[in-house]
Amino acid sequence: MFVKKYFEEFALNDVRHTKGRTVTETDIVIHAGQSGDFFPHHMDEEWCKTQPFKKRIAHGTLIFTIAIGLTADFVNEVSMTYGYERLRFIKPVFIGDTIKVSITIKDKKDHKKPGFGLVTELVECFNQQDELVMVCEHILLVNKKDV
Repeated sequence: MFVKKYFEEFALNDVRHTKGRTVTETDIVIHAGQSGDFFPHHMDEEWCKTQPFKKRIAHGTLIFTIAIGLTADFVNEVSMTYGYERLRFIKPVFIGDTIKVSITIKDKKDHKKPGFGLVTELVECFNQQDELVMVCEHILLVNKKDV
């Protein structure tokens, strides 16, 4: 779906939620191949049994990728990603966990380039027990309407 949501139309504290997505072993294997991260925490079931979590954990970068992908349920034709800040992995995500994301408009400010503003979204990723597993800030560069 394509929309046009201008800087002025974003309201502080507005919240939206995504659908869920279950993390699979295939996700982990493909991500390891694409990223080159074959650390035993993700790939070696037997070694993981000797570690505190007792099972394989998903790559943090995989969870970030899936979480941000879940937020892309529409294309805003008048904005683009400006960057991400304050990325933290709070709890591990395991094979079979289902994650979902809550997005809250946290801040708005003018950009130094006339005709644009910056919108900061708080992105919170939760597992199926509603435990926070990842958090970051997504900064959008958004066109202003009346310029």
